[in-house]
Amino acid sequence: MKTAELFEEKTVFSLEVFPPKPEADEKVIYQTLEQLSDIHPDFISVTYGAGGGKNDCKTIQIASDIQNRYGVESVAHLPCINLTRAQAREILDRMHECGIENILALRGDKNSDTASCGEFRHASDLIQFIRENYDFNIIAACYPEIHPESRSAEDELKWLKYKVDCGADHLITQLFLDNDYFYAFREQAHATGIDVPIEAGIMPVTNKRQIERMVKLCGVELPKKFVRVLEKYEHNETALRDAGIAYAIDQITDLIADGVDGIHLYTMNNSYIAHRIFEAVESLISVSV
Repeated sequence: MKTAELFEEKTVFSLEVFPPKPEADEKVIYQTLEQLSDIHPDFISVTYGAGGGKNDCKTIQIASDIQNRYGVESVAHLPCINLTRAQAREILDRMHECGIENILALRGDKNSDTASCGEFRHASDLIQFIRENYDFNIIAACYPEIHPESRSAEDELKWLKYKVDCGADHLITQLFLDNDYFYAFREQAHATGIDVPIEAGIMPVTNKRQIERMVKLCGVELPKKFVRVLEKYEHNETALRDAGIAYAIDQITDLIADGVDGIHLYTMNNSYIAHRIFEAVESLISVSV
């Protein structure tokens, strides 16, 4: 099933996982998926080893297994920054053969130490290539607090509209910790003519190192309320985990009350946290449409 169709019926609740590292035991990810499938999410997305890494084939296999073994719709991530068109076609053909219908088309992170060797400069290039050659449902990323490389909010929205015009069927946001950024972004996106579903990406922050890394990578602003939580519990791992879960639940509750199209939970392969959050908001999702 194509994920864009899900938004016609309900507030979507989806999850994201990542493949195990090459040296890790693959059984762990399947144990996690077994536990996550109990939530019955609308779909599970699988991140990709960018640049032709060893995790590439794992993404396709895991996405295929999510559908065929666990009966949950899947989305395969595909970053294009280091792909030639021939390589992209080979990967897309494999995805199609495995029955995968949904792709999150991304540019991928630039590596400051090496130059890009691919033929796609932007995610929009990949989206257009997929739309012209395949029948996949295409998902794109968006940034409520502006992509770190964007010159302005207006510039960000212009290029996001271009991604939608190129063929993106639905959008998933980067994580954010202040819902006001999401609401302002959504309003501006609609005013720009972006009319596809916008799913809010939520990452439960459960350790200080994690959030420091995300702030550096994504430029996410830390609300004062969140900083107080971090400072109070940063030396107590269990307390910080529980506080992070509670913060995410508050975010999601507010978003659902405001009519969000969907919630995409960045699980970090932690089924315990995903279950805690879903159990707290399940009733809200079921009556929100």
